[in-house]
Amino acid sequence: MREDRQGRTTAVVWGRVACAWAVAFAGLHFYWALGGNWGLSVSAGPLAVERPVWFVAVGLWGVGVLCLAGGVLGWLLARPRPRGLAGRAVKALGWCVCAVLLARGIAVEILLLADTAGAWVGISPAQRLWTLLLWNPWFLVGGLVFGLAARGFGRAERPNSATT
Repeated sequence: MREDRQGRTTAVVWGRVACAWAVAFAGLHFYWALGGNWGLSVSAGPLAVERPVWFVAVGLWGVGVLCLAGGVLGWLLARPRPRGLAGRAVKALGWCVCAVLLARGIAVEILLLADTAGAWVGISPAQRLWTLLLWNPWFLVGGLVFGLAARGFGRAERPNSATT
């Protein structure tokens, strides 16, 4: 019984951290979408100054909404696992988010370290440094957190209704 409780506690913690990670990213994107500038220039380069409509709509509002959906997923991963298809779907989505965030983080790190397209896309040395050291590692952290939440989600099942 103690193992179940400890496994459940671990799942709850990682699910809550995943939720907080996603909601923090959503808040940052909404701040930028509403006109905030802090950090945007080193994250988006010239798009931060120009702010074309497509960038604000898709890159800021759209990503913010996706991050809120990730927050809901993190919250679901912190809950007791429902039986059947719903539980499998939540766990699969958790693993998918993990994979996407880790793939994005690793790919951008490799591209920036190799400087394969730096001059072509106009990435400044400051933008490269901030992305490598500050922004991009957060995607790696998010991927790991969602992976740990998804892993823990299946470990402790919902208690039997007969015992509660």
